[in-house]
Amino acid sequence: MDRLAHTDELTEDQREILKVVRQFAEEKILPVATELEHNDEYPTDIVEGLKELGVFGLMIPQEYGGLGESLLTYALCVEEIARGWMSVSGVINTHFIVAYMLMQHGTEEQKRKYLPRMATGEVRGAFSMSEPGLGSDVSAVATKADRLPDGSYSITGQKMWLTNGGSSNLVAVLTKTDEGAASVYKNMTTFLVEKQPGFGETAQGVTVPGKIDKMGYKGIDTTEMIFDAHRIGADQILGGEPGQGFYQMMDGVEVGRVNVAARACGIAVRAFELGIAYAQQRETFGKPIAQHQAILFRLAEMATKVEAAHAMMVRAARKKDSGRRNDVEAGMAKMLASEYCKEVVEASFRIHGGYGYSKEYEIERLYREAAFMLIGEGTSEIQKMIIGRSLLKEYAM
Repeated sequence: MDRLAHTDELTEDQREILKVVRQFAEEKILPVATELEHNDEYPTDIVEGLKELGVFGLMIPQEYGGLGESLLTYALCVEEIARGWMSVSGVINTHFIVAYMLMQHGTEEQKRKYLPRMATGEVRGAFSMSEPGLGSDVSAVATKADRLPDGSYSITGQKMWLTNGGSSNLVAVLTKTDEGAASVYKNMTTFLVEKQPGFGETAQGVTVPGKIDKMGYKGIDTTEMIFDAHRIGADQILGGEPGQGFYQMMDGVEVGRVNVAARACGIAVRAFELGIAYAQQRETFGKPIAQHQAILFRLAEMATKVEAAHAMMVRAARKKDSGRRNDVEAGMAKMLASEYCKEVVEASFRIHGGYGYSKEYEIERLYREAAFMLIGEGTSEIQKMIIGRSLLKEYAM
């Protein structure tokens, strides 16, 4: 059989891109990931290397300086990068969501202004929807953009959980605006907020207090963002028309969920690799523990879950690439991959025994990273709501 997480029917270009990214992960990410993660150190050299490979512009059309690749190619690259270190894939994902939203919903002027520089990594994107008391209830967004007499806007509010919040210089921010619509969802607008990288006051009326200290997902900057009467022109409304923000964000979240599914697959693949290698090296009762039936069964279950999650992720990406909405498939892939990722990592952790609890072993890092997959881009419970409601529509009596 092929190694786990093999994808059929790829083009020669896709195979070549994956080969290069896999080699980069092996040579440049895996050897330093655990040390950087334990030090909570930003992976500057890795990010610069990914810029040189063109990963930041992977899906951006060639006319704007990117490689013009598919969501599937992107997701498979993310899987390889997350296998090396999940945090690095987070740097790319948030940037990509903003680029994707610009590609799908931006005006031509906005595309030409930002996409070529996003393709090179000169402009780095962050995505801001969540707020301190918001959770999964997007309708409760409180950050307000008030229209001023001259046609510009003033944004005031507090945002939470921005990946790349410090290192980015372009942030897609969901706000509440007064469009006079009966639906709260039609009274939301996405603004493209420019700022300087770093912490403190990074633009007029925009403050990034500092990094949030997290259990895992370390190395990269996860932050709050505070707006205090930030003045911004109407030309910075994504797509040029207010009131479209919720739908633009949800479109971005769909591809983000494919990304999180890919990240979960990458972590699970690595956990399986570590577990099956350790099971053949560690001996008890005179033989490698892989020869004990209990461990053998555990390895079989781990491999099956890796394959199932990978297949669901690939299906969701391919449906989006076909031009169809993939909210259900993305939700299924994200839910299954994240839950299976947690189970595979825990199984590998158990195979390692006491050594799995030591920071000297890589599985300790994966154990903490897997937890984030359960909540990133919407919990499993949110995915079940999306899936269940769609099923009721499809199978209505």
